[in-house]
Amino acid sequence: MLRASRFGPRLHLPHPRFLLAIALWGVVSLAWAGFNVAHGLHATYFETTDWTGPVVMSGLDARISTGHLTQRWAGTVPPTFSVQWSGYLAVPRAGNYTFATTSDDGSWLYVDGQLVVRNGGRHSAITRTGRIPLSRGPHYVVLRYFQAGGPYAIRWLWARDPGALSPVPSWLLTPVPHTYAEMLTGRVLGWLWWPCAMVVLFFCPRSLWTRTERTFLDGPRHHPAVACLVLFAALAILETWPLATNPAHLSRNDNADTELNEWVLAWDVHQAVHDPLHLYDANIFYPEHDTLAYSESMIVQAAMGAPLLWLGASPVLTYNLLLLLGFTLTGWAMCLVVARWTGDWIAGLASGVFMAFNAHVLTRLPHMQIQHVEFFPLALLSLDLLLTDPRLRHAVWLAVWYTLQALTSVYLLVFVAVALVVAALARPEDWLGRRGRRLWPFAALAAGLAAAALLPYLWPYWVAFHDQGLSRTVADIQKYAASWRDYLSTPANYDYQLWSHRWFSGTALFPGWAALILAGVAVAGGVAFSDRRARMCLAFGVCGVALSFGGRLPGYVLLYRFVPIFRGIRAPARFGYLGIVAVAVLAGFGTALLRRRLTNGTVRALASAAILIVAVMETLAAPIYYSPFDHIPAIYGRLRHAPHAIVAEFPFYSSVAIFHGGRYLLDSTRNWRPMLNGYSGFVPGSYDRHFEALRSFPSASSVGALQAAGVTDIFVRLWKYNPTDVARMDRSPGLHLVTVDAGDDIALYAVKPVPGGAPHAAATAGP
Repeated sequence: MLRASRFGPRLHLPHPRFLLAIALWGVVSLAWAGFNVAHGLHATYFETTDWTGPVVMSGLDARISTGHLTQRWAGTVPPTFSVQWSGYLAVPRAGNYTFATTSDDGSWLYVDGQLVVRNGGRHSAITRTGRIPLSRGPHYVVLRYFQAGGPYAIRWLWARDPGALSPVPSWLLTPVPHTYAEMLTGRVLGWLWWPCAMVVLFFCPRSLWTRTERTFLDGPRHHPAVACLVLFAALAILETWPLATNPAHLSRNDNADTELNEWVLAWDVHQAVHDPLHLYDANIFYPEHDTLAYSESMIVQAAMGAPLLWLGASPVLTYNLLLLLGFTLTGWAMCLVVARWTGDWIAGLASGVFMAFNAHVLTRLPHMQIQHVEFFPLALLSLDLLLTDPRLRHAVWLAVWYTLQALTSVYLLVFVAVALVVAALARPEDWLGRRGRRLWPFAALAAGLAAAALLPYLWPYWVAFHDQGLSRTVADIQKYAASWRDYLSTPANYDYQLWSHRWFSGTALFPGWAALILAGVAVAGGVAFSDRRARMCLAFGVCGVALSFGGRLPGYVLLYRFVPIFRGIRAPARFGYLGIVAVAVLAGFGTALLRRRLTNGTVRALASAAILIVAVMETLAAPIYYSPFDHIPAIYGRLRHAPHAIVAEFPFYSSVAIFHGGRYLLDSTRNWRPMLNGYSGFVPGSYDRHFEALRSFPSASSVGALQAAGVTDIFVRLWKYNPTDVARMDRSPGLHLVTVDAGDDIALYAVKPVPGGAPHAAATAGP
């Protein structure tokens, strides 16, 4: 044993058992990496129904199921698409095999080039089978599927005769040929890696725990907040892996909502400098006004990202760094609040993990508005302080935190308002009688300050609602209400593979088994009711789950009709997020209660480590698929110095397929010219009228419609058109070819003005 000098604590040498555990972990890790067995099939997704045209996204799909399709499209599955999976199936034993596909619409399965299952055509979900003799070892398989509108479904099953059909195991699928023995060895090593890690992290001998290490586990005294911040930053990188390896060129731009949010962030920063009084008059859906109000404006996120954009970062890089920052700050804020409430840093860390990395946010990576919830825990802290000790500063801070959270998302504006009201109502002892007479003036002040601060933010939404009918119908809230499947849905690797794939839906609301068990400890131990802070979180959690069922909940329609802020909620299922937040807080209280009852220091330390590791591992959904992002085509910069340009992009999609135009928004960040196109949560009626007039492009009538709409320039993605149509564009008397970006196959045409009109913008623009 070495004794420390006066500058440090006593140092213990590692025990041989600990060294042996590390060696075993290292051997398993090297063997697993050496086998390099990747599970899954190559997947290629197309926007057409016949596996042609540009590839929307590609990657390795470990699972082939309806739930995985929903996860792949981040819950927003387009009405039409096609996908092809290809790779190898490692057959364990020779014999006659029956394969089946259940699909809506068509699917075809080929094994070693032979068509085994023909389930083609447009139809509802039906199952068809086929038989083929197979030898032991790898066999090349191709599965093709298309969706042509309506419900979608895909399932791939097999059986070795005469067994019953069951899903094809994902661990037998590989993009390159491997024998069954290699696949089995890789699977065993993969399963062994985690127990070995647990041995290293859990069963370190007592001599390894120095006083400093025990201090960290039981509550760090030296800069604990900074240590927790660093930890949550590392977890954000882990949970979103491999995003941090190349944040400038990886993206979730396979989902149009990501492109929309990247554009929103860039527009906010651009307009705040150039014309802040017209922030909401965005450059989409020309000639409409207040078009930024058609979706989330994300003022706070844009302010955070402004320095990056000013330094020259692309909207994609800015979005990705803000995504990592949102996970980090959300977990950290919840950790600080729960640690303060419980007096236990481990409890705070557990709550922070459950708050930041849960099923709901991990399935909504394309939605920046849900990734920054760091002000919600601080608002709860200020509410607790105000209820406990009514003072001016507590009221002001409550207004500040709520306002900041509301400026991140209209949804969170509503959710947090509901949570704060219900939380206060759950503590009647703090607002009844004599205490109430002191509290009410400060509560009214907090509400008034928040309302005054949010009025300029909400006014454009009111104008869009009043002038353009921006609201949600009762049919919408019924369509997007929660179901029991949502509360069993999670993208987390282990839960999804073991059971959640059977129930997976687009709105994942499963809090996680670890969180539920720890929250159950708080409920069973009585803390959830006796502690005022835990009780108020339990109350808004129950309320959020109830409201998530939308029109199925008696009285919800009345709230929708008579409480204006409820008009902005299209998907009431997302109220279930309040249930996840409540479970996260209660899990912290349960962790603190459990740790208090463990009197042995070593046992408590090991239990603490187990709670945190299980919390992280259960929520882990990485590696996550990201589509590559290269650049915004340089041709869009041609109009940067053309202040009077009005643009249209082609193809000009219908409102049903408008998500295909999400990339138009991102490309427009190089010039910020007004354009007829757009993509958002709301589509104005003028867009449909433009589509009807332009659907025959490049006909003479469509060019005339462009001239009538005041369009001066159009960008055309040439690969979307056949050579005959491109030749018609070049011959059109109303169009003038300005330039072609050969690398990106995009052409810029000037729309010739009608006689007596102004000259077109591209002719006067700089290079």
